[in-house]
Amino acid sequence: MLSKEDQRRFDQITRHLRESDPAFFARLDQRARVRRGRWLLLLTILLWASLPAATVLIGRPAGAICAVLLLANSALMWRFRHRWL
Repeated sequence: MLSKEDQRRFDQITRHLRESDPAFFARLDQRARVRRGRWLLLLTILLWASLPAATVLIGRPAGAICAVLLLANSALMWRFRHRWL
């Protein structure tokens, strides 16, 4: 956690960087977005792979709820895939 003064200074440096070199700042932002998207994709694949075991362990109704949530997550990831892939 940063103190209020440190946070203010950090925000000031970030703002200055964004204004002085927008191309550099855009590249950094794009890299972070891609990395976040890859983690979300990996998590989605892992959850889909664990769904059968979860259904057996916690029961069919809970497995069905998890499947519906995963379908919604997958649909959102597909819809907004251009943002991170």
